[in-house]
Parts: sequence; structure tokens; C-alpha cells
Amino acid sequence: MWILAFIFSQSILNVFSEDLHSSVYFVNASLQEIVFASTTGTLVPCPAAAAPPATLRWYLATGEEIYNVPGIRHVHQNGTLQIFNFLPSGFSKLIHDNTYYCTAENPSGKIRSQDVHIKAVFREPYTVRVEDQKAMRGSVAVFKCIIPTFVEAYVSVVSWEKDTNTLGSDPRFHITSSGALYILDVVTDDGNWNYRCLTRHRYTGETRQSNSARLTVTEPTNSEPTILDGFDRREVMVSHRVELPCKATGYPAPKYRWAKDSSPLERDSRFRQVSTGLLIENVRPSDAGSYACEVFNSLGSAAMVGQLLVKQPLKVVVSPHTLKSSVGSQVSLSCMVTGSEKYDLSWYRNGEMVYRDKRISQENLVMDGMVKSDGGVYQCFARRGKMSAQDFAQVILEDGTPKILSAFSERMVNLNEPVSLVCNVKGTPRPAVTWTLDEEHVGDPGHYRMGQTVTPEGHMLSYLNISHSKVNDSGIYRCSCNNSAGVVSYQARINVRGPANIRDMKNLTAIAGRDAYIHCRVVGYPYYSIKWFKNSDLLPFNHRQRAFENNGTLKLSNVQKSADEGEYTCRVQVHPDLEISKSLHVTVKGKGVPQFQAILLNTGSRIQLLENGSLLIKHVLQEDSGYYLCKVSNDVGTDISKSMYFTVKIPAMITSYPNTTLATKGKKKEMSCTAKGEKPIMIRWEKEKEIINPEMSRYVVTVREVGDEVNSTLQIQSPVRGDSGFFSCHAINSYGEDKGIIQLTVEEPPDSPLVEIRDVQDRIITLHWNMVFDGNSPITGYDIEYKNKSAPWSSAISTKNISPSLYQATIIDLHPSSTYNIRMIAKNRINSSAPSNELTITTDEASPDGPPQEVQLEALSSQSVKVTWKPPQRHLMNGVIRTYHVSYREYTKEQNRQLTRITVDATGDQETVTLDNLRKFTLYEVIVNAENRAGMGPASHEGIMRTLEDVPSQAPGNVVATPSSPEAIFVYWSPLPNDTLNGVLLGYRVIFWANLADGELGDIRNITTIQPRLELDGLEKFTNYSIQVLAFTQAGDGVRSGQIFARTKEDVPGPPAGVKAAAASSTEVFVSWLPPIKLNGIIKKYKIYCSFNYPTVNNDNDAPPDKYFYHIHGLRLNQRYSIWVVAVTAAGPGNASEIITVEPLEKAPARILTFSGTVTTPWMRDIVLPCRAVGDPAPTIKWLKETNGTPAPVQIDGRRSVHSNGSFIIRTVKAEDSGYYSCVASNSWGYDDIRLNLQVQVPPDQPRLTVTKTTTTTITLSWIPGDNGGSSIRGYILQYSEDNSEKWGSFPISPSERSYRLESLKCGTWYKFTLTAQNAVGPGRISEIIEAKTHGKEPQFVKEHELFASINSTRVQLNLNGWNNGGCPITSFIVEYRPVESPTWTRAQRSSLTKTYILYDLQEATWYELQMKVTNSAGSAEKRINFATPNPDGNTIAPLLKTVVESRDNLPGNQGLKMVVPIICILVAIGMVFILLLVLRRRRREQRLKRLRDAKSLAEMLMSKNTRTPDTVNKQQQTLRMHIDIPRAQLLIEERDTMETIDDRSTVLLTDNDFGETSKQKSSTVTHTVHYQSLSQSTGPLVDVSDARPGTNPTARRTAKAGPATRSRYASQWTLNRPHPPISSHTLTTDWRLPTPRATGSVDKESDSYSVSPSQDTDRARSSMVSTESASSTYEELARAYEHAKMEEQLRHAKFTITECFISDTSSEQMTAGTNEYTDSLTSSTPSESGICRFTASPPKPQDASRVMNMAVPKAHRPGGELVHLPPYLRMDFLLNRGVAAASSSSSSSGREATGQTCLEPQKSRTLKRPALTVAPTPSDSTLPSVSSSGPPSREVQQWQPGTASTLPQREPGDLAQAQAAKLSSSQESLLDSRGHLKQSNNPYAKSYTLV
Repeated sequence: MWILAFIFSQSILNVFSEDLHSSVYFVNASLQEIVFASTTGTLVPCPAAAAPPATLRWYLATGEEIYNVPGIRHVHQNGTLQIFNFLPSGFSKLIHDNTYYCTAENPSGKIRSQDVHIKAVFREPYTVRVEDQKAMRGSVAVFKCIIPTFVEAYVSVVSWEKDTNTLGSDPRFHITSSGALYILDVVTDDGNWNYRCLTRHRYTGETRQSNSARLTVTEPTNSEPTILDGFDRREVMVSHRVELPCKATGYPAPKYRWAKDSSPLERDSRFRQVSTGLLIENVRPSDAGSYACEVFNSLGSAAMVGQLLVKQPLKVVVSPHTLKSSVGSQVSLSCMVTGSEKYDLSWYRNGEMVYRDKRISQENLVMDGMVKSDGGVYQCFARRGKMSAQDFAQVILEDGTPKILSAFSERMVNLNEPVSLVCNVKGTPRPAVTWTLDEEHVGDPGHYRMGQTVTPEGHMLSYLNISHSKVNDSGIYRCSCNNSAGVVSYQARINVRGPANIRDMKNLTAIAGRDAYIHCRVVGYPYYSIKWFKNSDLLPFNHRQRAFENNGTLKLSNVQKSADEGEYTCRVQVHPDLEISKSLHVTVKGKGVPQFQAILLNTGSRIQLLENGSLLIKHVLQEDSGYYLCKVSNDVGTDISKSMYFTVKIPAMITSYPNTTLATKGKKKEMSCTAKGEKPIMIRWEKEKEIINPEMSRYVVTVREVGDEVNSTLQIQSPVRGDSGFFSCHAINSYGEDKGIIQLTVEEPPDSPLVEIRDVQDRIITLHWNMVFDGNSPITGYDIEYKNKSAPWSSAISTKNISPSLYQATIIDLHPSSTYNIRMIAKNRINSSAPSNELTITTDEASPDGPPQEVQLEALSSQSVKVTWKPPQRHLMNGVIRTYHVSYREYTKEQNRQLTRITVDATGDQETVTLDNLRKFTLYEVIVNAENRAGMGPASHEGIMRTLEDVPSQAPGNVVATPSSPEAIFVYWSPLPNDTLNGVLLGYRVIFWANLADGELGDIRNITTIQPRLELDGLEKFTNYSIQVLAFTQAGDGVRSGQIFARTKEDVPGPPAGVKAAAASSTEVFVSWLPPIKLNGIIKKYKIYCSFNYPTVNNDNDAPPDKYFYHIHGLRLNQRYSIWVVAVTAAGPGNASEIITVEPLEKAPARILTFSGTVTTPWMRDIVLPCRAVGDPAPTIKWLKETNGTPAPVQIDGRRSVHSNGSFIIRTVKAEDSGYYSCVASNSWGYDDIRLNLQVQVPPDQPRLTVTKTTTTTITLSWIPGDNGGSSIRGYILQYSEDNSEKWGSFPISPSERSYRLESLKCGTWYKFTLTAQNAVGPGRISEIIEAKTHGKEPQFVKEHELFASINSTRVQLNLNGWNNGGCPITSFIVEYRPVESPTWTRAQRSSLTKTYILYDLQEATWYELQMKVTNSAGSAEKRINFATPNPDGNTIAPLLKTVVESRDNLPGNQGLKMVVPIICILVAIGMVFILLLVLRRRRREQRLKRLRDAKSLAEMLMSKNTRTPDTVNKQQQTLRMHIDIPRAQLLIEERDTMETIDDRSTVLLTDNDFGETSKQKSSTVTHTVHYQSLSQSTGPLVDVSDARPGTNPTARRTAKAGPATRSRYASQWTLNRPHPPISSHTLTTDWRLPTPRATGSVDKESDSYSVSPSQDTDRARSSMVSTESASSTYEELARAYEHAKMEEQLRHAKFTITECFISDTSSEQMTAGTNEYTDSLTSSTPSESGICRFTASPPKPQDASRVMNMAVPKAHRPGGELVHLPPYLRMDFLLNRGVAAASSSSSSSGREATGQTCLEPQKSRTLKRPALTVAPTPSDSTLPSVSSSGPPSREVQQWQPGTASTLPQREPGDLAQAQAAKLSSSQESLLDSRGHLKQSNNPYAKSYTLV
């Protein structure tokens, strides 16, 4: 080992004391042991230091101060102890294997270091070996490197080799901390290699390679475990890591179990069982104990026990660290020791042990009566074995001794420059200070000025000032301080620039035998040197002379008269050309050189005087020989002495030999060895303890004497590698023996280095190499060559002359993911080696150097941006791009916002990803990074894109409306914040409408403005307005503000709307009036003015505001009076009414004071129609109601009556009560009448609801309002529900809204919606349920992805990247697994999906069943799969299903053949079945086309039966085509036992020819069934498919009653029976409303009926309807109304359309319809029979408008009341009767057409838990269809509208006639004429009669 050199920093320990300016301390307290090689020696610095510098000394542990032994041991002035290199023969245990310590002493005190054990180790020969091993395949093998015990402590294993390759990278090979080699999972190939270990001596650096060992690999056989490697004892320092080896072999493979102190090892993250044993991290003291390793398998077990000792470093803390006290006081120090409970403790003062007495306990030192000498450094030492620790405290005893706290320093000044020297002194009593210059007192007070001052701390400052320095002021200035306690001084030199000179020197007298000092005082500066001469001889010329050139002092040691007396000259070299000198004479007094020199008997010296007077000489040297004189004296008598001669006999000693020598292979080599000592001396040669025979031909030995020495030479003729080693030269005489060991190294070119890969990175490869053999010549360098794999070596790149001290090099600037060839060449001074083994290495991938290219952004919506890009350039990929990271954030000036990052798997040459859930109308910056295995590359260029505009998400706030005038309101509001605009604000829209006094709403108006304020003008006076404000952008209107209300200011009222006056008698007049049309305020009163000479007012009268009649008395007979009325508000009187004249009469004719007009009332209330009449005599009142334009007396019954005051009272008014009523008053003198129009308001019609937009979390709905029912719509109620939920939520919506967006919905979920309108009467009919689905779908597993990332015997890692979330976040992930033979599942559930999932603790060699379920809000998906864990050796196991085949040896002769035959039969059968399936599939495919044609023909035939004209009868070849769209369903057409499946969203073409009647008559009934697989639904009405759009779903219905059968939850089916002609019976029904008309006699078997309608807008039908009229509250009365309508002459050319109700009669077994169980806020349905719900009569054509009378038009109305049972005679059998009659009286073809015309038009409807809904259909022709010939024109065929389809019982023709007779006999009025036609009506205007 090379020389140990310790570099210690001079960091001074701070002592917090104002009067302590010196201290002692340790700089390396951990230095406790030094081990070195004998061939190198060592340097040991003293670990103690001091400030100011201290005296450092070394001692043996016994306390003896060591002395210098030349060439063996030396203590340098800096305190470093040097032990020189030595020969093995020169070993001395006292010097080379002993314990030392050093001390440091200065004025602060004296400290001693911790014990330092110094030990030398020899470079002696040793070998290491490895033994062969055996191991079973698949088990473990252990090789141990066996090192001799005498060097085991210094030699360690550095590597293992397999043949010539160094092990380290193979995971199967492990090298333990103790140097053993473990081979795991042994394979057969492991037995083909040689294994060697390589060791290195820690101190000498020697390396040894072991012999080669082999591994014998055997096949596994059952065996008990055997422990191959363990431990008995391990020592570790606390906080370090330790490895406890335990490795065993056996079969089956053993398992391991650890215990500590006989208890199972507790779970601790610091304990980790690794392949080599038990690894303990961060060892704690509690980890010490006994560890047992138990290994076991099914055949047995084995155990190993070892002890773990945890050592802690000793630590000592002495407190206090610094202690000030005074003489005579008590001092107490404490010593605390940690790290061990057992230790030896001792105290030292100034390096000397303080012996224990009463004052010292184990840890405390208490001292009383401190004296001055007790001050200093106290140390506490704790020792345990070879470990020791110490700490010290400084005890300062203040006794007044002068101390210099600070002083001047050496300096240089210029001539005449002032100089000030200061000494800061303290002491008690105050010390006196004197100054000297070059040992002379300072004089000349005029030139020098001295003084002193006392500081506030009591210190004294003494100063010496020189105002103008001179050359003679140069010299050494000393400041001396003394008091009664002591003396202290300080000196330093001051140099004054000027000519150098020497002060006068006085002659000197010296004493012989003593030391003498001669000073040469030089003044001036600079000068070059100071030299001393004696008699012209330059001093020193002997060892007793020493010249100090820095200060000019000459020291003469042990002065001798003869040698030292004489003239001495001091010469000063001022500059190269000038030298000055002065001389003095030295006189020596004394006897001269004594005959005997005194021996210095210092403590620690090699020569010591014992107590008995004996002289002890240690380590006798040759120069110790000679005469010795012992002189004894006392004060009595003469001294006596005795002399003796001491002879030193010298044993044989080797004085000269080469420690090491070199030889070149093949060249002659000589080695010499010289010895001396007492002769004769014999010399012999040995090589590694074998005596060399000189007679050998290769060795020649010669011996010769040279003076007193003997020289022997060994010559080797032709050295070879085997000659390298240790040769020893042995010298032997009678007094001893010595040997010299010579290491011969035979040099040759080195062997090729063994190169291995230490590290491979992206652009660098780190190589590590081992020199197998360096040729015994230092390697001078290495060359590394590398090239691309495909290139020749001639093009290789070389790195020359790599330092030989390196064993590792890094090749840089390589290209990532590239393959290289690498080799090395070693060189020494002899030659170069052959190239090394060639390595082929591929560099790792590096993160890409280039960014993704062509990054483009496209805004898809207000919250999504599409990002597309291409991969980086290929040469910049640095590997395979696996993922991309798309990072984005809002683009702002402050770029410190966190980026949001999403990861996208790389797929190809172009990538796309959509960023969702972004902020609306916001700038985003997007960057894309590519990533490979190594990491992420640079970002692409920054892309910036703004999301699209959206509507504002917030309503304007703080909306305030203030009336500014009777016709204006000022509205203002707060502008929207920018972050809620979601776009560029285009303006604000103010929506307002009037809330009229009668409860109706005025027209909804809106005004747009840019400013956040607006004045609404042109308003109605004194009217309450509802006002809303919204902001809008390019994307549309935003959120409306809440309604606020403001009323315009009051104004004077308008004139009364009408005034009447009538004479009641000769003196009385009755006046009546109507309130003003424009009230313009609150009417306070009415003023009635009367005048007989207008305009003069004769009198005026006041009437209260709620009275509209006034009785004027006291008038004159036959006087004409003018009367008018004025209304008065708070604003004043309004305009006067019209002026009427009246004349009191004795015979007053009847007059009616009530005015004609319109009376509006909600339904189901009591209404009074007033008719107040006056006259004399009192008039008679008569009420009439117009029927078909002819007035007729009103019917008086329980609901209708005439009051005594003439009013007509109708209780519980119904829709049919609407109409024109006339009141006629008459008496003897005249009559009068009025006409009142009664309008009954009903709830509004259903809105038409549609879906306009869907996203993942929102659905936007829009609607078209239905009829308002005669009253303004006050608002809407939107109800919604999840598809499979019973819970319905609702939102109120403003009447001005036409769309609504629902947010925060579940992703990928179906929702149902209904909408209800409300007016003053109440809520109307609920709209059809529509369905919509938010974007997203259930998760899916991509088949291309591999599910299993890794599988071993106990663990499986699942790759979950194959799961696609379907666009909706994953909410649940469940994984279950079990062995296939186990019934118990192991289940794990997570709330999110990770990239991987690991299944632990699996059984080896076992088949498992795995099932996963991944769920999001759209649904869930499952995946099942089986997998098998491998055997412990990694081999796969047999398949799950396998056939056990007996061995051929165990089978009889023909048994194998018998087993083959069944197998072949099975295979043939499988083949036949496969062929049969192919044939069946082809047949079904052929039948499929036929079924499609059948379905198409069925629909078109049923439609044409109702629509064809005579032209179509004659044109049988013309085909009416109809497209049937089947969204999200499957259509199954079934005939007998066959079935065809029509794929989702198919279009079926049905033609008339497919199902038209032909001459062929079938003898059997053919049944066609249409199946629809629907989703289940629990609540809400059904969806009309005519309103369905892509993305909507017709809602599945609840299970309906169908007689004894119950419909499947997942499928609905209806059957259409076609019996024998002439009457064909068909039923075609489906959940999705197959749009095909029904044939005559069709019977619907299911309440959820089909409906047929071409796609025409419903509003076209409504636009043709000019009036509707309530007809009845029952089916019976509605039928009467229908009959009367047909009888009216004026409706002869009108067009009628009938809408049928469709509600099941559960009492009829022939009907299979279910009962609808829907309950809303208005009604609850009850089962009833089928019949007319509504019919409409359209107006005549425009050219017939002149025939229409001008009559009042009542408001439209809609049904909404309670439904009742329809009488049996009104089951629409008359329609069937018409068909039967036609069929019996006409030809078959015409009969079929007539039958088709008599069928009512089936209309679409959807029902679920509510009554059937109806919508008015469009008339199909201007004339009524007839039986014989005419049908509607073909252009009208496409004008059917949605309604409710009819359900009719199936009957035979005879039953139909009987039913008609029963119906006619039970009805007072018939709906049919004699031919079975509907009767005509004479009304000139259209009416719609609806069941209410």
C-alpha cells in the first residue's frame, strides 16, 4: 500500500473567552488504527494541534516518549511520525506493531490524542483457491474464494471470472459482500465453464488469481435442503447495512424463513430478503441478536444460526467545555459516554493521568483547592478494546500572571515613516512594561516616545512611538511585562528601508561544553543574506554549528576550546556588488574536550539511568561500543568513577540487496546480496521457501568477500514467467541470521485485457476491464478501438494511450440506439498485447432530439380543440416513439400557469387527439413532446388556438326596471364579466311582455341593444310588464335573467267602451256602461252626466268603480235628455263616452242594458251570462243558442238555468258550452236582444319536443308550442329522467323560451324528456317522451393489446392499456381471479383504471380464471380469460384440457386402433355439421330477401287500401313505395318456424304487389310477426318515432297486459293474421310504429299499436283548421256532434278527418291491449273502449268563400279532461259494416277498394302510463269519401298526421251487421245515413270536435 498521507485543515476551535487567545484541539479524532505495508512505510500525523502552534510529541502507550531511530523511526518537526520501510528481518514489535499517542502543548495546556495502533504487514507469499462444486439443474451453486488465514484480514475478493469473462452483468450470478459467488437457476451450460476468483491485498496492492474450478450439473432429484453458505458471526457499525448470507439447495426448491432470537422476524421495511440472504438496511442497535435461517421443502428442513453484533462508535462529551475559575476554588467536570455500556474511563490533565481518589467518580471529576498548576486541559478517555474516544475541557485559573493579549507584528516601514508599537497586557497586580531594541533598552526620549493607558476592562496598553523612523531603528523590539506573579515578553522585528549596516558587536566569552549564541545585528533594509565565517571558512562546517540566516544568529553547541575559539566574521550581502562585515572574537574558558562525554539521560531517551545507578541502553547500535565511565559524587569526599569497555557483537546482517528487481523474459538476470557481521558468514538462496540448488543448469550462484562484507550473486540464464516470485538471500553466522527478500518480476508483453460493459447509455458506453496479466511490467497505456457493426476495423475510431491507472473508460458522442463493436489493446514498456475480446453493444435509446412536426390545431367546438401532428424526423427520434405528451394551458401574458398534460400512444405517421372540457372562447397554447423509452424530447413549436364561441353562460345581473312614463320603462343592468361571455359580445336582448289584467299574456317582444341600458317605449299604460335580459354572441342567446316586473305609470282612462240608457217610467231612466277598453290606471269612480240642453250639464252623479248601472230619478216626461259617462282615475277624468239621448215615457218598451260581446271563462267553472232588461211593463226574458246557424231555445236542465234577473247560469262549464247565446227581452211596447259569444278556455296542447344538440355532459332541447287552449301560455315544465330510473326531475321554463340546455349529465347515458305547457287554466297535455343519449359509450378492450405484461410462478402483471374508456371516465375497475378448480374468487376493486395491475401470491404451475369488469357512466364491459402460472423453473404447464393417453406399452394389441376410430368419427361428424350449417345459412339468406319483400308489401298494401282512387284500381302495376327506418332495432319477419334478422338501421321497401290480393287463394292462414328488441323503461310516455332523429331512442315500454300472456321485457311482438278471402285480416304492429296503413278488417292485437304517416309537417294540418268547437264530454255526445256536422248543408263540400281514441277495454277477451297506467297533474286514466276522440271539418276551398257567412270564430281547444267508457254502439263498427256491405255488393276489386276507404287513418301515438294523446289530422279531400267509387286524390295521400290509432275487435261479417243494428237501435241520432255513410253538415266554417 502506498504511503498514507493525511491532510488536516488548520481550523481553530473558537473559545468564547475574552482572555483566551490560544487553544488546543483535535483535527482527526477518528484516527485510531494505521495499517501499512512494510515495503512502503507510513506517515502518521499527530491528530492534535493548537493555536498558537504547539509542541507535538509522540509516546508509546506505556507513556515512554519515543526517540528517533535512524532509518527506522523519526518524528518530524510538524509532529508527523514516520515509520520507514523495512525488511522483514528488521521487524520490531515495539516499533512496528504497537500503540502510540501524541501530545500537543502550548500555553493553553497539553492534550493527548486517542490511542493510535500502528501495525505493519509484510509482503509475503500466499495463494487463493476455489474448490469444485456440484449443483442440480434449476437449483443454486455456491463458490467460495478460500484465502489463507494469515492474510485473510487484508485480502478481499474483487471479482469472479467465468473462463476469461468477468462476471457482473448476468442477473443469475451474484457476488456477496463476503466474496462468495452464487449461481442461481443453474442450467446445464454452467458446467462447461471454469470459475476463478481475483483478490487484492488492501495494503500492498498485490493481486492473486485462484485456480480454476468446475461446476458439475446434475438432474434434479428429490432431496432435503442443504445449506451451502451461512455465517457464524457478523459485526456491523450502526447505521450501516449488513448482509446475512443464507443459501441452500434441495429439490423441490426450498423456501426460506428467518427468525430473530427464536421469534419470527417482524415485518420491517429495513429487512429485505434477497437472493443472497437477509439484507438489513440502516442497522440499529436493537437489530443485534441471534438470527436463524430455516430452509425447508416437502422432504425436510435445515437451519443455520449466526450472531449479529452491532457496534456503535464510542462518543465522549465533557462539560463544561471551557471553565473559568480562580485559584483555591472548586472545579467540577462531568464526562458522558455513549456507544457502549461497558468501557474503561480515565481522566488526564495536560496529558498526565489524574489518579483516582475521593475526588473522582466514574464520570465526574471534582477538584477542591485549585492551585495555579492545576490549570490546563483536562481530558476524559473511554476505552473498549481497541476503540477509544475522548473529549476535553480547558480549565483557566486566573492568578494575575501577566498576559499579552495582543501585540505588534513584524513589518517593514519606509524612512521617516512614523511607527507605533502597542502591547495589550493584563495581569494582577498591574504589570510593568519595558521596551528593548536588539537586547538594549530603548533610549533617547526625544526620538522614542513611550507611554501606557488603562482600558475600561482593566487592561493596560503600552506603546512605543517613533515619529520619524531612521535606519538605526531597525531591529528586534521586545515588550517585557512583569509583576509579582511572573514575567512575559513578546518580540518582533521592524525593518526600516535604508542602507544596510551592522551594529557594533562585542567580543564574547563562551564556556566550554555549553552552547553559545553570537548575534549579528543588521539595520536597514533590504539585504540579501547574512553569513558567518570563522577564519575565512563559511559556517557551519560541523554539526555543532548552526547559522540562522533570517535573524543573523549563530549557535555553537557544546563549545570546545580547540575548535570554537577564534575570530568570527558576520558578512551581510547588501546587493550583488556590495557586502559589509564586522567581526568579533570568541574566547573559550574551560579545560577543553573532556575524555568522556556526558550522556544525556533525558526521559524517553534511548539511554536511561536507572534508580540503582545502572545505565540502560535500549536498541543497542554498533556505535554504542566503546569506554563508559560511571562517576559518583556527593558533598562529602572526592568523586569516584569506574570505566569499562562495551563491545557490540554484530549478528549476520544483510546490508544490501534489491527489494525488487526486474527481468526481461528470455534475457539473463543477476541478483546480488551483501551481508556483514561476525565472520564466518554463510549465504544461501531460496525461492519461496525452497532452497535453490546451485547445480541446476538455470541457476548459477557465486560468492566473494569485499572487505568486511560478503557478496553473493544468483544468476538466471533464461527467465520465464514462472521465475517471477520471491527469492530470499539468507546470511547466517554464530550470532544470528538475517534474510533479504527479493521480488523478481519477469517482464513480458501483457495479456489481452478482459473487457466488459459496465454501463450503456444513449450516447456513451462505459467499459471496465481487468488485466489478467500485465506482463509484470506496469501498463503504460490502453488503446480502445470502436466502430459501427457493419464497418471494417480499418475504419475504427481509436482512443490512444489511456492512463494505466484507469480501469474504466467512457466512450462518448455515440449515436443513440446504434450497434457498435469495441475492443482494447494493453501496452507496457515491453510491447503491446493482442486485441481483447470483441464486444457488440447497442446503445440505449435517448430522448428524442427533435420535436413533433407539423403541429396543427383546429377548434371543434367551444370546449374542444383537435390537435394533429407528425412524428419527429427519423434521425432525431433516437429510438422508437411510443407516446406523445400533449400539454396545453390558457394562453396569457403570464406564462407561469401549470400545463395540463395528456398522454397519447403513438400509432403511425400522423397522430390526432381532441382536447375536451376547455374553457369557452379562450386562447390556448399547445405543445407536443415525443417520448420513447428513454424519456421525453423537446417540445414542438407553440400552437395557439381559440376555442369556438358559445353562448354566454351567465345572465346579466342587477337588472332594474323603472317606469319613466305611462308608456315607457327604463331598464338597466350590469354588464357580463368577460369570463362568462364565451365569445364576442354582440349585444343584449331585452325580452318583455305585458301581463294583462284578465290574466292573459301580451305579445312577447324583444329589443336588441349594445349598451347595458334601454328604454322600452310604446307600452301600454298602467300595465305590468315582465322583463328579462340576456346577452348574445355569434353562437346565440345566453342565459336569461330572472323575470322582473315593472308597471307603467298611471294615466287618465279612455272613454267607457259603451253606454246604454233606457226609460223605465215617465220619470226614471236606467243608464248602463262598459268599462274603458284602456283603463290606464285604477278606476276610482264613474261620473254620469245628464243634460236636457247639451252641452250644459244639468246634473252629474257618481257611481263606484265596480258598478256599471245607474238609476236616474226625477226626470220630466217626454223631455229628451243627453247622457254620457266619464271614468276617473288618480290621474284625473278621462275622455267622455259617446253621448246618447233618452226620453222618459209612460209606456216604456223593453230594453236590455247588458251589452253584446264575448265572454271568456276557464272550463269546469260556473258562468253567469247577464241579461238585464228594463221597460214598463217589465219585460219577459228568453235565451236562445245558435245551433248550425239557427237560434234555438236553450236547454234548461240541472246544469243550465235562467235566473229571476234574466241571467243565464251554466254550472261546470264544458267545452261544448261554447257558442253564441242570444237574450231577447220583450214587453207590450217592444223588444230588444243581445248576442253573447261564450268562449271556454282549456289547457294548452302538447308542445312538439325535439333534440337539437348533444355532448358528453349536455343535451339541448327545442320545441314548437302547441295550441294555447284559448289562453296565453304562462310557462313550461320540462321533466327528465334517466332511461332506467323512476325518478323524474323538472325545470320551470319561461314562456318566451324555445330551447333549453341541460348540463352536468352523465356521459354516454340515455335520458327521457317530456314538456308540458301551462296557461291560465292549468297544465296541458304532456308532450311525447323523446330520448337522447349523451356522447360516449361503454368501455371496450382492444383486441390488439396484449393483456399480460409478464407472468411468473407467483405473480402476474396485467397490461390495462388495452381498455378504451369509450369517451367517458372510468368509474370502477373490478378484477376477480381464482384457480379453475376453486369456487372462491379473489376480488379487487379500484375507483379508476391504472396502466398496470399486479396479481400477487399466485400458486405455481396453476391454471387461473380471470374476469375483469370496467364501468363508466355509459355502461360496463367484461373480459374473461384463462392463464397459467409457470413452474418455478419458468417452464409452462400442460393445457387446461388434455387427454390422458395410456402408454403404448400398457395397451393391448388392438386397443390403440379402437381409440382412433371414435376420434375419426367425431371429426367427420363435426365436418358434416359445419357443412350443414353453411347450407342452412345460404337458405336463410335466400329467404331473407323474400321476407323483406313480404314486409314491404304488407305495409304498402295496408296504406293503399285506404288511399287508392279508381285510377289506382285500374293501375295495379303502379307500386307505392315506402321507406321504413328502423333505428337501433332488429326487425324479425317470421313465417312458421323460420326467422330472418334485419340488421340495425335497415331500410325495408314494401310494395303493394307483395301483399295485394290475387286470384290465388291460400288455404291456410299466414302469420307474419314483426319483432322489435327494445330497451326496458319504467316510466314516462313513449316516443313517437316520427319525431325520432339519429341519436334518439324510442323508449321501451313497461310490460302491458295482453290477456293471459305477458310480453317479454326485451321484445315486443304483434301478429297480423291474413285469413281466407274475401275478407283478409292483418295485424302489423311494432314498437317503432311501422308506417304502413291497415287493411279492412284489421284487428290490432296489442295496445301499443303501430301507426302510419308519411313525413309531413304537423303544422300544415293545423294551418288548415280555422276553428274548433267543443262538442261533448263523452264519446256518445261526440258521436252526435259528428252526425250533426255531417247533416249540415253548408258542410257538404267540407273535408272531414277522424281521430280515434285507443284505450283498451279489459273486459273484452278479443282485445289484447294492455292498460296504460299514467298519472299526471291533471288526470288519471281508466280503461275505456275505442271510439272517436276527435274529428275536424275543414273550410271550403277559396273559390267557395263567397258562400261562407261572416260569423264569430270561437277559440281552439284541446282535450284534457277525464276519459269515460265509450258505449258499445259507438265502437266504430259502422265503419266495418260499410266495408262488409261494399264487399257483398261490389266486385272483389272494387269491394276491396271501398273497404280500404272506409278504414280510418291510423295515426302514430306513443303511450306509457298516461292516456292516449291526439293531434288534429289534416283533411284528405274537399269531398267526403263515398262507398262506391271515389277516394281522396292521390296528392292527398301524403297528408296524414300523427294521432291515435284505433284498436278494433276482430269480427266476422255477420257479427258486424248485428253490431250495427244494436248500435242504431240504442242511439237517438245516428252517425250514419242509410248507406252507412257519415252524414253531411251545413256549417260553412270548419269545426273540430274533441273528446274533453
